[in-house]
Amino acid sequence: MRFEQAGGVVCLGETMVVLVPAEPGPPHEVVRWTRAIGGAESNVACHLARLGVRSAWVSAVGGDAFGRAVLDAVGGAGVDVTGVSVDPDRPTGLYVKEANASGSPVRYYRQGSAASAMGPEALDRLDRTDVRLVHVSGITAALSDSCLALLRAVLTGPRDGHVVSFDLNWRPALWRDRDPSVLRELANAADIVLAGADEAEAVWGTGDPAKLRELLPGPASLVVKQGEVGATLVEDDVFTHQPALRVDVVEPVGAGDAFAAGYLAAHLAGNPPARRLRAGHLQAAAVLLTTEDVGQPLPASVTGPLLDADDGTWAAAYLREST
Repeated sequence: MRFEQAGGVVCLGETMVVLVPAEPGPPHEVVRWTRAIGGAESNVACHLARLGVRSAWVSAVGGDAFGRAVLDAVGGAGVDVTGVSVDPDRPTGLYVKEANASGSPVRYYRQGSAASAMGPEALDRLDRTDVRLVHVSGITAALSDSCLALLRAVLTGPRDGHVVSFDLNWRPALWRDRDPSVLRELANAADIVLAGADEAEAVWGTGDPAKLRELLPGPASLVVKQGEVGATLVEDDVFTHQPALRVDVVEPVGAGDAFAAGYLAAHLAGNPPARRLRAGHLQAAAVLLTTEDVGQPLPASVTGPLLDADDGTWAAAYLREST
């Protein structure tokens, strides 16, 4: 599944170092930990790069070893990281998770991080040359007042030939001392909105695509991810649904970012609605089959036939680790 013709994308948001247990057992007994990196927006950028889409990531990291690790990892995935500033005074954010198939409890250590100090001036590092899409998420709005101002600047500023996509990415722990009602304002200012039905229910009181369209009349495209049921795209008054693939889930974290990247790549390539949703499902499946937040895309021998398969063949597909 490749989308070289899709054009450039800029993703903006915080990425942190992740510590994951490298051995089984209760977390307090674990001695060996694996260091990785994780951030919704940079995950999308990495997926896009692996799908053949030219992508860049704009953010800030600390002038520390963790910051260097983040830059190496994201840049090593083929993403342009020249728009990332290195803060000599503030640290790179950190989170710790225990990975398992039923979910991954997460603890964040990001208060006062370099990325939380970002503001509208970060847009000065955004190279809009041949950029067709800027991708942001609701996470950034929760980090600080300056980050909220940055997101507003992205969503309400001039488009300059590009569109803006907004992924709700609801993280309740980040909103304990902030007002999440702003998320509706932000989402309604975007051109493309992606939201999980469960998180939309938590934030806006409904996960129903029709009711969400009433709440968010502004976006040209509204994508509601409905877990194992599938995903629904609403454009104007047209509803397009594609069921999710059956997958042997190894670990679920990161699948939403993968879906976003697959959908956005296909959207920019001019694919029709059903094919866009299938591209999202296929990219998400690649992550569900691994413990990594960003895995390798499924082979073309799998994705090619499925993208254009009839409904029965798509519904019968079952992807396993050996796929």
